Amino acid sequence: MNFTGKVVLITGASSGIGAATAVKFSRLGANLALTGRKAHNLQKVADECKKVAVSGSEHLTVVGSLENEEDTRRILASTIEKFKKLDILVNNAGVVELGSIETTSLDQFDRVFNVNVRALYHLTMLATPHLVKSKGNIVNVSSVNGLRSFAGVLAYNMSKSAVDQFTRCVALELAPKHVRVNSVNPGVIITELQKRGGLDDESYAKFLERSKETHALGRPGNPEEVADSIVFLASDQASFITATHLSVDGGRHALCPR
Repeated sequence: MNFTGKVVLITGASSGIGAATAVKFSRLGANLALTGRKAHNLQKVADECKKVAVSGSEHLTVVGSLENEEDTRRILASTIEKFKKLDILVNNAGVVELGSIETTSLDQFDRVFNVNVRALYHLTMLATPHLVKSKGNIVNVSSVNGLRSFAGVLAYNMSKSAVDQFTRCVALELAPKHVRVNSVNPGVIITELQKRGGLDDESYAKFLERSKETHALGRPGNPEEVADSIVFLASDQASFITATHLSVDGGRHALCPR
């Protein structure tokens, strides 16, 4: 795989899957536009990218919140101003809230959908003309929760189902213009996502231990494994793949309790 000269915009790039994806693309020669909410973390990722970068590649960091429409516009505009084009959009930013129909407030619901669905829709809408021009592609980071139903994370499940439908619909709409659109659907990945969603250290440790039983391969995954799949879908090696949901979940989507 070679992304020399390609421009890749990655949201949620300051940690977890987004950070691992940024480093992977950098190692393969891409020019990167990285965005996230925490300037310090974002700069750390950019520094890691520079260490492994191919000579001549460039890195742009744009701090902002995708919940803010003006920030979203600024993120895309800054990318185009810097690189004059966009080849690949990785919609990775996401949040989770714990709760059922009895306990999830409308504020929680809105927060999840604003980040996981509305912001993704907005940025993709803004980026589409540039991707059509470059005949580029989009990779959305969804979840096994978009494909299967789990109790206790209702708003998150619904949001990821929306991401999967969005992926299929936009893939069909943009296929005649030679823009591919796919998603990766990770299982449990060792990041800070669940902690930010409300799990304390003890609960998180139990959650990871339980993941050995809920994943057919007997373990949770790591961000680098998801990053590899994102890079594959974005590459020319996936030139005949669109509207696909690639499960990167150790078999969790196929595992049923007996």
